[in-house]
Amino acid sequence: MLDDADDIHPLFYGAPKTTEFKKLRKRIVQNAREAIEHYGMIERDAAETPKWLVCLSGGKDSYTLLAVLHELKWRGLLPVELLACNLDQGQPGFPATVLPQFLEKMGVPHRIEYQNTYSIVVDKVPAGRTFCALCSRLRRGNLYRIAREEGCSAVVLGHHRDDILETFFMNLFHGGRLATMPPKLVNEDGDLFVYRPLAHVAEADCEKFATAMRYPIIPCDLCGSQDGLQRQQVKAILDGWEKNSPGRRQVMFRALTNARPSHLLDSDLFDFKSLFTKSVEIEENPRDIPRLR
Repeated sequence: MLDDADDIHPLFYGAPKTTEFKKLRKRIVQNAREAIEHYGMIERDAAETPKWLVCLSGGKDSYTLLAVLHELKWRGLLPVELLACNLDQGQPGFPATVLPQFLEKMGVPHRIEYQNTYSIVVDKVPAGRTFCALCSRLRRGNLYRIAREEGCSAVVLGHHRDDILETFFMNLFHGGRLATMPPKLVNEDGDLFVYRPLAHVAEADCEKFATAMRYPIIPCDLCGSQDGLQRQQVKAILDGWEKNSPGRRQVMFRALTNARPSHLLDSDLFDFKSLFTKSVEIEENPRDIPRLR
């Protein structure tokens, strides 16, 4: 049973009282908690209370992330300190006052950082090319710096289940590899974690939640204004599959959690040659033994 409005974090004030919304909220919170626990995002052996830098873009996903993390913290299920952070990248027309005012009203500790990476991106990227790669790289570098300055152990991002699926198919179709966004990783310097607590949450749930809460959504006019992006094409394919076979996205996502190296073709993951030597010991798990079909 969800709590009354005067008993919860301000991020949930004014939440709809409908049964449908309560189920939606409960589902998102449970999915996030499941991902946090399953992928070991809580640093339980830390000498001090961990501090997370929660990245807030102003989109539906990051608002959902912020609200859910504060709900888990409020319920005593997330023993970490949360610091919301927005990186203002200098995009023309960006409503710079929206997020600071929202976060102050909600009583959320935050840091607003201005770095004009927009000018760098439009200057460096050739005409007709997409901005995403360079924009993401510059944004990530700044967020890592801010996390270090604030004493944070982790940078927390709002990527959801559908982002992870789309990235997998982009790598499959365009990169020639089986890879996607991991829910947890360590940065290249080895001093920061990167977490994606919404890894199990559907994009549609994020959209319904943020819309119902009337959060002030800020569109990305940099990448969102470009046509023909590979991610948009992949998203359209997945939308088509989902329309023809409801639930297909969740089945495909479940496949990412159920990999069988012995039934793929990567010899760095599975030693196929040793199966033909007498000295090798067959593993007990039958899933790791290729068989003729």
